[in-house]
Amino acid sequence: MLTGKGDCQGCGTGICGLSEYPMFEVPLRFTPLYQTRIWGGRRLETLLGRTLPESALPCGESWEISDRVQEQSVTGQGISLHELWTHHRAQVFGEAYLNHPAERFPLLMKILDACDDLSIQVHPPASVAAELGGEPKTEMWLVAHAEPGARIYVGLRAGVTRAIFEKAIASGTVAECVHVIEPRAGDCLFIPSGRIHAIGAGLLIYEIQQNSDTTYRVFDWNRTGLDGTPRALHVAESLQSIDFTDFAPALQLPKADGTLVECLHFQVRLGRSGQGKLGVKGEHLTLAVVHGALSVGSIDFRAGDFAIIPACMSEESRHITASAGASWLEVRF
Repeated sequence: MLTGKGDCQGCGTGICGLSEYPMFEVPLRFTPLYQTRIWGGRRLETLLGRTLPESALPCGESWEISDRVQEQSVTGQGISLHELWTHHRAQVFGEAYLNHPAERFPLLMKILDACDDLSIQVHPPASVAAELGGEPKTEMWLVAHAEPGARIYVGLRAGVTRAIFEKAIASGTVAECVHVIEPRAGDCLFIPSGRIHAIGAGLLIYEIQQNSDTTYRVFDWNRTGLDGTPRALHVAESLQSIDFTDFAPALQLPKADGTLVECLHFQVRLGRSGQGKLGVKGEHLTLAVVHGALSVGSIDFRAGDFAIIPACMSEESRHITASAGASWLEVRF
């Protein structure tokens, strides 16, 4: 490991400043950012062994990799993800990203604990997001845990038109218009912007998405928020955003190489037990451990752990040894 200034081995850019940050030679871990949600629970404690704040409040989300202004991932050494993206892009993310146009790290990664149904919602597509004052968001879900009978609401049921949907809004029966899947652990769903959806109660989900926090709720099960008042709905914005040609989408099946999702915004591959390697030197990716335990070089990880694999990491440091039954996501963009 690098020990201090003057020890830099370089990464071929001449600008790395690597000696000041020896953590760039190993996976970069960040402190989780926990979010209180009315539909959340405590499964991050019971299933993943986390210590959660505010024991009296439901924790619905853990933001694991976030470069949002108000929610900033920070390493144990106090370096923010935004600082890494802005000032150390070549050595952490690779020379190929030096001219990437994004001002912030382009993805947001979470673990969601749904102990109640989330609102039926939609994220705006790029074609209307700016007009509505929001940000487009495409995402994918990997189901890490599913209680018996748990449901995902996704896409429209066959035959539902905009006119039928608008009548359902007025009558409070929107859920009857949405396609339902009963998922199992390991299932994957792709949620492009414009696809109506809701995570149902009883699910622990890994979410990979564009760096956006724009959600339009079209139906919230007629419930009140934590303050006792109904949560705001965004009916007009939802109707502008919903793809009314999107019927009964299917689960994503992994390709032969483990690829689950490959779109304009990210690529996600599923890895399983055994040995392998996380990319090649000069390439970065994000690791998210779903089940079991694994080691990257000499560093140990367990279910629930996320880490950025820096571009400067050596080939030897990228080798994986995984326990039987282990699975993980490799996220690239």
